[in-house]
Amino acid sequence: MAPITDHDVDHLDAHQDGVAYRAAIVGTGFMGRVHARAVHVAGGRVAGVVGSNVERAKDSLADMYADQVFGSLEEALDSRDVDVVHVCTPNHLHEPVALAAVAAGKHVVCEKPLSTSAASAAAMTTAAEEAGSLGVVPFVYRFHPMVREARAKVRGGEIGRVFLAHGSYLQDWMLRPDDDNWRVDPDLGGPTRAFGDIGSHWCDLMEFVTGERIASLSAQSSRVNERRGAQAPREVTTEDMVIVQFATESGSVGTVVISQVSAGRKNRLLLEVSGSQGSFCFDQENPEVLWWGGRDRSSMLVRDGETLSPDAARYVRVPAGHPQGYQDCFDALVADTRAAIGGQMPDGLPTFADGLRSAQVADAVVTSARERTWVEVGP
Repeated sequence: MAPITDHDVDHLDAHQDGVAYRAAIVGTGFMGRVHARAVHVAGGRVAGVVGSNVERAKDSLADMYADQVFGSLEEALDSRDVDVVHVCTPNHLHEPVALAAVAAGKHVVCEKPLSTSAASAAAMTTAAEEAGSLGVVPFVYRFHPMVREARAKVRGGEIGRVFLAHGSYLQDWMLRPDDDNWRVDPDLGGPTRAFGDIGSHWCDLMEFVTGERIASLSAQSSRVNERRGAQAPREVTTEDMVIVQFATESGSVGTVVISQVSAGRKNRLLLEVSGSQGSFCFDQENPEVLWWGGRDRSSMLVRDGETLSPDAARYVRVPAGHPQGYQDCFDALVADTRAAIGGQMPDGLPTFADGLRSAQVADAVVTSARERTWVEVGP
């Protein structure tokens, strides 16, 4: 992992002096390490980690910037040194871990999808609200400066009335029959894999940028590989790809293609929004620019804190020409979470309510694909 510099900490911590952020991270895999670095950069402290077993957790201590290994979730929740619990487990554990953390009086940052169904996501959201705990879901693509720029301009009316949103989120890591992961198993990952994992990001981003909410949708899903596994291939029931057509509450329309089997595409999240006076397009694999299209001319807006809107400029971490990326988005998410705990709720921080919204869209996608019909997104 990249070393943390004094500049990193000073920049993110400048407006948060005195706000305690002592985190327990549950899960020591890739996502746990990403969260741990973000806590460190935001001026917080990883008070301890909980792993699938103690020995594995001990092996992760250096990468997790952690003070110690907790022998169990209960030990972590009983600790007075823990203010926030980061849930970085397989999806089926999100609900029980988050609910236990809320019951223990902790704030929670829970990986997406918030849960494997809208019903359980609603229970988690209600529990956090009733306990007065902050619940955050890492829809981190919101924290790219050029996404914030697009949002400011679209919501400011720069492209006129929005009538179309379309795009894709394409990966290739599940292309081959021997590509396997716990997410393939619906008992661990939930009933939807490709959409639940990455389609949730796209839909959240579309609604975040445009202010439009998906009211109804028609989805078609498909599998390229009916069986997966290198040693003992097993039957697969979760989807490799999904195509969704939708209409928003205001009457705008759109489509999105979600795939984990598109050869050569690694994390190609693309969102294009068209209106009566122009269009904007953001490509997560080229996040330093935002394409602006007009009838008479088109141009590229560059991430430069000197020229961006205030909403976007506050997420600029390095000078123009020095790329920002995925980890920077996580760093900003945790910094904003820390500010919210301190009583200053930053605009655009994705909460459990946003995670519930995503779960409702995912449930509608699963139902539509199964029944081959248009479905209203509830409630």
